[in-house]
Amino acid sequence: MLKFPTLTAGFLLTLFSGFTPAAHVAADAPKAAASKAPVTSDSHRLPALATALSPAERSSYLAAFEQHVARTYIRAGLTAAALPLPVYRQALLGFYNLQQQGRIKAGCHTLSIADFSQSSNRERLWVVDVAAGRLLHHTLVAHGKNTGEEYARNFSNVEGSEKSSLGFYVTGPTYQGKHGLSLRLQGVDAGYNTNAASRAIVVHGADYVSQAFVSRHGRLGRSQGCPALPAAESAAIIRTIKGGTVLYIHGPAEVGYRSALLELDAALLAFARELQSQGAQAG
Repeated sequence: MLKFPTLTAGFLLTLFSGFTPAAHVAADAPKAAASKAPVTSDSHRLPALATALSPAERSSYLAAFEQHVARTYIRAGLTAAALPLPVYRQALLGFYNLQQQGRIKAGCHTLSIADFSQSSNRERLWVVDVAAGRLLHHTLVAHGKNTGEEYARNFSNVEGSEKSSLGFYVTGPTYQGKHGLSLRLQGVDAGYNTNAASRAIVVHGADYVSQAFVSRHGRLGRSQGCPALPAAESAAIIRTIKGGTVLYIHGPAEVGYRSALLELDAALLAFARELQSQGAQAG
């Protein structure tokens, strides 16, 4: 496990101690299959997974999860890359909820985050290996033309709206389209983006996604709702994230995004199962 300064880790864990999930969901956590054995590390032993979390299990899993958030955030250099820590934590909650539901490919550790609360003139897309704590890509990303100009303000799941949709997506296969190599997206966030496939919301490259466009127009170009990428970088990013990885599109606080995919206990169960799998492989 990566070691990081005790003072920094302690500060982050203190920060997280009062952090609550953004979504309010039913108190009963989704059930998960029992694991065969607990995982052992140099510092602690996690209890075996059960069909529901006891207070002791929840406390243990939560501490390990928050350590993982802090450790990978620091290791990937996400402070310098201007990804807000709460946004990264939210994205990880959704990632592990989708893992718990079996919606992403086995062994997936790739998480893409687009922070549409930030100016479109900034590099507001990050692709992170959440197991290794490694930043794979960091670049510009466009929002929909009716979502806003420099800043994204309005979001929609409606056909023909030409607006971006918030929430969690699972990436699909690639294809060759009018923008070259492109990537299909499945919207999996009920109430937010489930019409993505029928709206042809995909990842693709575009000439209007560039610093040169920003210099000429004072803002980034806009899409018809797709998270469009710089043309020179799009193919490499698409190859990294294709085929069953997670994309999270975050919006401004005033939008009031509330999703069941931010449910904490189910995410903790998936995270604990991954720890146990890693421990079994190491043993």
